[in-house]
Amino acid sequence: MRRLAGLLVVPLLLLSTAACGSDDKGSDSASMKNGLPAITAGVKFGEKPTLAKGEGDPPKELKVNVISEGDGPVTKKGDALQVNYLGQAWDSTTPFDNSFDRGQPFDLTLGAGQVIKGWDQGLEGQKVGSRIEIGIPPELGYGAQGQGDIKPNATLVFVVDILKAVTIPKSAEGTVVPQNDKKLPQVGTNTDGKAPTLTVPKVDPPTKLVSNYVLESKGEAVTATDTVVVNYVAALWKDGKVFDSTYTTGKPANFPLAQLTLKGLKDGLVGKKVGSRVLIVAPPSEAFGNEEKQGIPKGSTLVFAVDILTKM
Repeated sequence: MRRLAGLLVVPLLLLSTAACGSDDKGSDSASMKNGLPAITAGVKFGEKPTLAKGEGDPPKELKVNVISEGDGPVTKKGDALQVNYLGQAWDSTTPFDNSFDRGQPFDLTLGAGQVIKGWDQGLEGQKVGSRIEIGIPPELGYGAQGQGDIKPNATLVFVVDILKAVTIPKSAEGTVVPQNDKKLPQVGTNTDGKAPTLTVPKVDPPTKLVSNYVLESKGEAVTATDTVVVNYVAALWKDGKVFDSTYTTGKPANFPLAQLTLKGLKDGLVGKKVGSRVLIVAPPSEAFGNEEKQGIPKGSTLVFAVDILTKM
């Protein structure tokens, strides 16, 4: 199946290869603290940190130091997290990426494979409001292939501020809204966490964007700057064939709407209530137009059944 993740401007921290941490303190110096490079400026939670260059051999296993512990809930696998971070190679004094300069925190679902394994492992079991430093060996980072400015077999060091953690529900819930228009797709109303049925009628598609509630919750309205965590089924109007679904992996997707380039999907979500299930029909003018994209034929009308599980 094709994945809609390709429609997003994807941050640097995405997927990697395939355990866990050492409690060794290591020796401290001006440039090292508890076995990891010292934060030489911007030590406090919320400040952009400056990291020293690593000294000696880097850790061979994942290493996590709690710089300052928050008083929020403990993160667990499956939570939607929002963090700020700075990343630097062990043998460098120059960060390769950070969210502080962008002024835009990074959102992820913990344990969903959306980030390198060192992140999924290092962020689990930490308290919201904490600042942590993570030393990540190559096999839990970008491995032998590297990534962009990151050299092959690089040990990585991150300083991460955990801003928020939200438990993701398994399904949309709410009032069932009648689907009386037989010229539109019909969407199932199950709330068991399984994929809803999506049946496309054999009629001509609408020429304007459709965004209708299937299940209407009482949550907050989604705004154009939100990151939403969703489950969805996506199909072609032409033959009703499903070309993408989060249910096949069992892992919801994070959509930062400001970065979502499929206009009909973004516009169809904005204004809808968190916790709802929505039918979205995007005509070609609101989808990919006359371009063939990711194997989707040009001129395609796209159909989505989307559960807006939560927002960050």
